[in-house]
Amino acid sequence: MPAFFIDQHGCAKNQVDGEEIASRLVDAGFVAVDSPENAEVIIVNTCGFIEDAKKESIQAIIEAKRQWPEKKVVVAGCLSQRYPDALFQDLVDADGIVGNADLSLIPDSIQKVVEGERVLVCPPQQASLPSAYYPRKALFDFPGTAHIKITEGCSNHCTYCAIPLIRGELRSRTIEDIVHEARTLLERGIFELVLIGQDLGNFGRDLKGRCLLPDLLEALARLEGNFRVRILYIHPDHFPETILPIIREDRRFAPYFDLPFQHASEPVLRRMNRKGSATAYLELLASIRESLPDAMIRSTFLVGFPGETEDDFEELLQFQKKAQLDWLGAFEYSREENTPAYTMKNRVPKSIAKKRKALIEEVQTAITGAKLQRFIGSNDTFVVEEVFDHDDLCIARGWMQAPDVDGVTLIHSRQNPGSAVHARIISVNGVDFNAILDYTAEP
Repeated sequence: MPAFFIDQHGCAKNQVDGEEIASRLVDAGFVAVDSPENAEVIIVNTCGFIEDAKKESIQAIIEAKRQWPEKKVVVAGCLSQRYPDALFQDLVDADGIVGNADLSLIPDSIQKVVEGERVLVCPPQQASLPSAYYPRKALFDFPGTAHIKITEGCSNHCTYCAIPLIRGELRSRTIEDIVHEARTLLERGIFELVLIGQDLGNFGRDLKGRCLLPDLLEALARLEGNFRVRILYIHPDHFPETILPIIREDRRFAPYFDLPFQHASEPVLRRMNRKGSATAYLELLASIRESLPDAMIRSTFLVGFPGETEDDFEELLQFQKKAQLDWLGAFEYSREENTPAYTMKNRVPKSIAKKRKALIEEVQTAITGAKLQRFIGSNDTFVVEEVFDHDDLCIARGWMQAPDVDGVTLIHSRQNPGSAVHARIISVNGVDFNAILDYTAEP
């Protein structure tokens, strides 16, 4: 059977899709290879969320065909789902366009491409159907870590966001299905399970009319063994505070929260179709920190949204200083067609948005540097990701560091990737920790 290579782009949710694509192809008899040179089919698993990501994905498609004109190049992922007809018509370098609504169609689609057919396979997202578990043989994370996607789509309809256009309305998996997958991954030696979805604060609302995240955590708590669970992406407007005592009582749940506030000015938040306020968000932060004093909190700010004035931005800056977030990512607004914000007036010039982003990042550098100091001298469990060839050093992550987006921990010892080790943090270097080994713990 033909060999394939996946060129992965986009977020962790798209990564899980890429893992499922690879697993379905292997199950169908295709051969996975680790470089495009050795593949007959190159699958570019694209991102279609914002303009820069779209450009990156398109460039990857064009470059793949330029470098290997004899190979088949298939476009998968969010870009395919969002613009299937336009890509099929205009992107002549692509031998196939396959969407992400039904990944079970992937093997047959790739087989047709191999046989010489140029395919367009992109059924619409089925909002009434839950996202079903498929056993993933392939995992694209560093050893020891795996993401579990517990919801698909989103029904929040923030006015700037294209996710409902690409992935449809919210669909939640059942708790039983998720726990089964978690148990399977733990049996494979995974130490950190990362729960993801567009908004985990809405998990289960489509099934039971309420957030089922506390129920899911209680079910995961009944699993035996030494492991870590990380919860990412909870919309702050409906944060389920009942998860706090569950996390406090079971140290296997990382007290780490990713709360995308996006802004603090109420006029901007209302235009974004978000219900929060600076006051409400500061109260939420206080509640989390009161329950979990060591809590690590990450957020994202979106600057340059249509109508954002200097006063609005100043309010965001003041909120940033009061919130004292541990980690923060700042982004410039990307004008996306078919979203409600696309036609909004009073657009902010890109030059101003860029300056605002830079100022947010400058302020946050000092905040993060100061917040990380509290971990010096602490002992904890770290999952090892990489080992240096030339030094007795390894790269690891603690519970306070999410994959890809936060700093890492340099441990002065050679340890096997995927292992869980106990170490003591001795210093902070920028956004990273330096640590020394205490003793090894099996995951």
